[in-house]
Amino acid sequence: MSAAVAAAASAATMSHNSARSGSSGTPKSHQLQKGVLLPPSSPISSPLPLSRYESQKRRDWNTFGQYLRNHRPPLALSRCSGAHVLEFLRYLDQFGKTKVHNQGCPFFGHPHPPSPCSCPLKQAWGSLDALTGRLRAAFEENGGLPETNPFGARAVRLYLREVRDAQAKARGIAYEKKKRKNPVQQQQQKSQTAGNGTYSHVQQGICNGGTDGYVPRNVLSNGAAVINVGDVYVFN
Repeated sequence: MSAAVAAAASAATMSHNSARSGSSGTPKSHQLQKGVLLPPSSPISSPLPLSRYESQKRRDWNTFGQYLRNHRPPLALSRCSGAHVLEFLRYLDQFGKTKVHNQGCPFFGHPHPPSPCSCPLKQAWGSLDALTGRLRAAFEENGGLPETNPFGARAVRLYLREVRDAQAKARGIAYEKKKRKNPVQQQQQKSQTAGNGTYSHVQQGICNGGTDGYVPRNVLSNGAAVINVGDVYVFN
């Protein structure tokens, strides 16, 4: 009986000592948990928020996937062709908000109709063009091959061109593609604009009999301005 009591007392003492060493000698972040030494606590890095383009692209891709699932019969993505993309684009016209006048409408070709009419609402060409571009990128990001991309099919491109021309005539709005300027030309134009502004400011100050609070670069140490007139330098 005394041996059992001594063994129990010894076990209690060892348990108390291990608890003290665990609570004081080792930080809580390094204590053992289920046999694994935990590292010091570090802040959990949250994922970066998606951009507006990426969020819209994800929503468009989910919408197209739902359209394929609701197709009769259901259509697999691998069997999707340009014809199915055209069906999807025409299906979206029922949710459009752009008034497209028929040829028999008195407001056909009128950019600002004075009164409402019974012409249908459709998806604007710009919205369809941007949607197709996002779905084309999403198709390849989800494992599709570029050569089998249905959103880049020739039939889809021709359809978008027809929609653009038809809406331009019906709404009286010409779609003109803006030409991008060459970066070299943009830099030259900025330099020329800055130079003209500086010269005008200097010239105005000189005509007023002074620098008008502006100190040009071509001013001597004695305050006299140097004006370049052809090949002759006049000191004022």
